[in-house]
Amino acid sequence: MVMVGTDRAEVERALVSGELSCPSCQGVLAPWGHARSRSSRGPDGTIRHRPRRARCGACRGTHVLLAQRWLWRRADAVSVIGAALEAKAAGAGHRSIAAVLDLPATTVRGWLRRFAARAEQVRAHFTRLLLALDPLAGPVIPRASIVADALEAIGRAAAAAVLRLSPTPAWELAGRATGGRLLAPPARDRW
Repeated sequence: MVMVGTDRAEVERALVSGELSCPSCQGVLAPWGHARSRSSRGPDGTIRHRPRRARCGACRGTHVLLAQRWLWRRADAVSVIGAALEAKAAGAGHRSIAAVLDLPATTVRGWLRRFAARAEQVRAHFTRLLLALDPLAGPVIPRASIVADALEAIGRAAAAAVLRLSPTPAWELAGRATGGRLLAPPARDRW
């Protein structure tokens, strides 16, 4: 899987012109059809999308090109998951968050538990990203919990990315910076 931007025309242009590289061998990726069609829950309801596939000319491996608004093996947009994480850091419980987002409580509870288990890793990763984007950034101030600390690091890194690179929503940056694996099982978290 290769994380790409959200502009389909730009992704297609980069793919056709050979600007995307294979995550396995760094070879050049070329168009190779589409992945299966899927339904995902976005902030404005259910969205049908069909991700592009690419094939490496060197190792012959194929990869799904996943837009940065989605996470690996998740049916919800990263912005929806991010809203749940922000609500948790503000003190809300999983049932109330699920009610506001109109999602099953078990889904939201799973996100919160996975993120809490990885919060220190997320905080460290995004603190490093913040310092890479802005070497003069001040310290990340500790918050009330490790989850809040991780969210602070994501927010600061996103702000630095906007100033240094281009305007990108914070949660899309989080999805792309983790290769879509923000909530992946620990054995699959090759960030």
